[in-house]
Amino acid sequence: MQLKVVPVYDPEFTPMIKYVEEYEQAVAAAEKQPIAVSVERNKGYVHTVKMDIFKDGTRDEDNFRVVERLVKTLLWVYGGWKITISGSRPVYGHIAKAYAKDGARAFDNDFMSGVYETEFAVEYVPDVKDVPATNESSAPVGKHLDGCRIGFDAGGSDVKVSAVIDGQSVYSEEIVWLPKQQTDPAYHYNGIKNAMLKAAEHMPRVDKIGVSSAGVYIDNRAMVASLFMSLSPEDKKKCRTIYTDVAKDLGNVPIEVANDGDVTALAGAMELNAGNVLGIAMGTSEAGGYVDDNGYITGWLNELAFVPVDMNPDALVDEWSGDVGCGVKYFSQDAVIKLCPKAGIELDNSLTLAQKLKYVQNLHAQGDPRTEGIYQTIGAYFGYQIAYYARFYNINHVLIMGRVTSGEGGKTLLATAQQVLDSEYPELAKHICLHIPDENSRRVGQSVAAASLPA
Repeated sequence: MQLKVVPVYDPEFTPMIKYVEEYEQAVAAAEKQPIAVSVERNKGYVHTVKMDIFKDGTRDEDNFRVVERLVKTLLWVYGGWKITISGSRPVYGHIAKAYAKDGARAFDNDFMSGVYETEFAVEYVPDVKDVPATNESSAPVGKHLDGCRIGFDAGGSDVKVSAVIDGQSVYSEEIVWLPKQQTDPAYHYNGIKNAMLKAAEHMPRVDKIGVSSAGVYIDNRAMVASLFMSLSPEDKKKCRTIYTDVAKDLGNVPIEVANDGDVTALAGAMELNAGNVLGIAMGTSEAGGYVDDNGYITGWLNELAFVPVDMNPDALVDEWSGDVGCGVKYFSQDAVIKLCPKAGIELDNSLTLAQKLKYVQNLHAQGDPRTEGIYQTIGAYFGYQIAYYARFYNINHVLIMGRVTSGEGGKTLLATAQQVLDSEYPELAKHICLHIPDENSRRVGQSVAAASLPA
């Protein structure tokens, strides 16, 4: 596989997009057959992809490998509690085995079952013509700036709360909290309520509340959220309605809750006055968000940390999901740290992951030439992955943010990603613009975007 931009410290990198393209070229020149892959999520929303594969019985292992990675991508981009495979019983059998409760993708099975509160399923439909058609619906969430609104952004180390009157932030504060360590849900409830009450003091009334929060949210309910990671299973279930419960306690104020990645993308769309915005945050993990051409939030999962990036079988394993070569190890502080040995940089093992990242950033700020290659490597990863994301998202703008992108390293990362697009995918480069928002835009823009969520 020939790459025009080879990652400096990872020459064995095998981008998903290049691997899939080579597979498609080989299939086109061989005996083939059509298949369809569908994922279904809440409210009957379905996303279906049709493709050609090698004819059953000829190159089955190649088919299995590519289709399994496609299924993985569809699940974590769009979300789903059910996979439907049509047109190939061998491929169906392989996917059903992999995504069973005791299969290689048991993590995905369990995660999606919890998100959608439905037992995970893999089904077979013999004829491709009978596969369910794509059925999507985006919602006009956000960009509503009238009246007196509270914007609330819940992170793992602080909450940001704003009072917003007719689109202008009249009060904003960051309040330290440590939700991930708490075992009493009253800590979370009181922290959220008290912060909102502070914002309410700066307005004559509260018309709406908009919440940006880490985790997976469906119908304003927290289905999976690391903020509640130390709670008992029973308390986690109670906290699914924590935001709507607070809104009721504040006088039945209308509320809208969205994933923080989506709100970040929405903030970018509002600042750019554009749609088709993909937001990527590179921090402790990789977070994603998306708004469509209307500037609407789609309801997709956008959990890009679990989307495949690298087909190299020796790529790093994600400790949580058990999978290989996924986004969390390429677009996060883990990516910086894993490249340090190849750059000849020794890290003190007594440091936390965040401290190790800070150490590398300080070296980069001091002009250490070894660090430039780290950001060029991550930038090369990112450029190829943007081309892969473009198969599933209609993208005109990509925003990157998060602590990995801070300082001059973010600029090097973005410049290398642009180099990949320019040299490998010039058609994409013509209509995809890459951005790093400034710190003020991220802070104020996020709070106003969150406040704008409820119609």
